[in-house]
Amino acid sequence: MCYNEDSVVCETNMCNGCMACVNVCVKNAISIKDNINAYNSFIDKNKCVECNRCKKICPRNTEVECKKPILWKEGWAKDEEIRSRSSSGGFATAIMKAFIVKKKGYVFSCVFEQGKFKFKIAETPEECDKFTGSKYIKSNPGFIYRKILELLRDGYKVLFLGLPCQVAGLKNYIGKQYLNELYTIDLICHGTPSPILLNKYLMEDSNLSLETCSNISFRKKLDFNLYNEKNKIVPQGVQDRYTMAFLDSLDYTENCYYCQYAKIQRISDISLGDSWASKFMSSNGNQGISLALCQTKKGEDLLNIANLELFEVDIEKAILANKQLRHPSIAPKQRKNFFNNINCKMKFKDAVFHAYPRLCMKQDIKSIFIRLKILR
Repeated sequence: MCYNEDSVVCETNMCNGCMACVNVCVKNAISIKDNINAYNSFIDKNKCVECNRCKKICPRNTEVECKKPILWKEGWAKDEEIRSRSSSGGFATAIMKAFIVKKKGYVFSCVFEQGKFKFKIAETPEECDKFTGSKYIKSNPGFIYRKILELLRDGYKVLFLGLPCQVAGLKNYIGKQYLNELYTIDLICHGTPSPILLNKYLMEDSNLSLETCSNISFRKKLDFNLYNEKNKIVPQGVQDRYTMAFLDSLDYTENCYYCQYAKIQRISDISLGDSWASKFMSSNGNQGISLALCQTKKGEDLLNIANLELFEVDIEKAILANKQLRHPSIAPKQRKNFFNNINCKMKFKDAVFHAYPRLCMKQDIKSIFIRLKILR
């Protein structure tokens, strides 16, 4: 689908949904359209005053400086409760809590609340617990950048944790004047699907919806699967179709395959991910091991103030184990047919089956055997 270039903020189907353009427009002339396989940011010409601030601030149009890491570390939170509740080693939660206590600042990150993946503020260490857990979905910062700029102008320190494209959008929105008091952490991101797809899968396969789920999680340490509260969507030992599609990069929005931030040079003070190539994987892998890349002295400071167990990293192995430090995810050849089937009203799980029939058939047979108690 193609649009007139005057009607969209950036190149057609390349919008990453960072919401910087929505935040900067005082005329409320920008809206983000989710077409399931791509996002687009539209300009309402009836409201637009042609200031072009939306186009200038968009990180697809105006690049933000990326820097090579000056420090690599791996490890985990010393607080066992933080580590056990986290998807990985707990670096993110430990840093956020320490920032509030020791920097007297505010933290912003993504939560799942009332059926939405949105950004909120944390003012106390306890409130940071709501940010815990991986979220393999496209989230919505909403108008949170405005609140962040307001706090920075009032002299407060702010820590923002999000995807690289969201950090880029925030930095462009903030401008250079207040960057010294802004601390940023980006997550090493594979890509993100539209939340419409997750909701479709839940409704069709489990008679659930995002609005009826009180808490949804995407992984528990090394177990990559959807959970509603503590209940796994599919039988134990079987992988759900949503996770299957995500892990093979089948259903991301179009921009993710052209990501400017999937490289060794990073957008934030710290980049966080999993240390898959860690020498501790055999002994500590099931408890979670975090990987941290520091690009700035502020990033080093964040690591130093947090209560973390830190170790040196084999950099070459870490890069090989995290392909998004080398290049964006590559769209599978089945992606076009997958979205064609989705648009033709095929069920999500059936569209995934058409993409990966042998793998899905194995999972279906395994599920039957588990129900019959032939397998456990």
